[in-house]
Amino acid sequence: MKQYATGMAWGEGPRWHQGALWLSDTQGSKLWTDHDGRWKATRLNSPSNGLWFLPDGRLTAAMTHEKRIGVWTGDRFDTYADLGALATGPLGDLVGDQQGNLYVDDVGFAAHTGEPPRSGRLLRVAADGSATVAAEGIGFPNGLAFLDHGRTLIVAETNAQRLTAFTVDDDGTLADRRLYADIAALVGSDARPDGIWATPRGVWVATTTGHALALVRDNTLITTINTGAAFPIACCGDGGGRLFVTLATTGGRPLAEALAAKSVETTVEVMEEAQ
Repeated sequence: MKQYATGMAWGEGPRWHQGALWLSDTQGSKLWTDHDGRWKATRLNSPSNGLWFLPDGRLTAAMTHEKRIGVWTGDRFDTYADLGALATGPLGDLVGDQQGNLYVDDVGFAAHTGEPPRSGRLLRVAADGSATVAAEGIGFPNGLAFLDHGRTLIVAETNAQRLTAFTVDDDGTLADRRLYADIAALVGSDARPDGIWATPRGVWVATTTGHALALVRDNTLITTINTGAAFPIACCGDGGGRLFVTLATTGGRPLAEALAAKSVETTVEVMEEAQ
């Protein structure tokens, strides 16, 4: 891997769009990008998490603590969809389809405040802005990605240590819930999936405490990349064979302890994918 960018505390939701990388720093409450040729951040009043570009090119974000989807104006996230009546906890990752529908994690509980774990959900925001509950009973929903040209939605269940697949019906509802990959069995008992990215070869999984980036397909491990002491958080491709990965370092401290002390540093690394 080759270093691409530095400066973040915790880099989530990386997305490549029109020759530039965008990502959320959830610990630093910043939105980072190099869309104007220089890697820099815009400070936010409240952190964004998952990012996604709508078909018309607008950037949307899951506003972690505000229970809303924001749309980027150039200096802030205005409200695109208010999820206050639906969301039960912080919002996590975000993905969209070609029709402009968005799917977002409702984590279900605020781990950073010490709330006891409870099941999360997936929420669907239709292109007209209306929102519904798409799936329930998910063990800390995290990374999201589409397969099969949008016919299959994959969600990373961090606490359950697995990837779960849903069939996406024509009306956008989710059905036929099933196991896509048992990450604990394939990668190791410490592997907890966070961000994911779908490719024709399978799904790349950032396993955080598993210290590995794994490529899986249909409950088969294709390859892993060891990240040493670094914790892989999230990943995305640029459509041209490159994969971007956010890696967190803690100076040797346990991850939870370092996060509480706000002593985590994140870099973006880039690698060429095998074709």
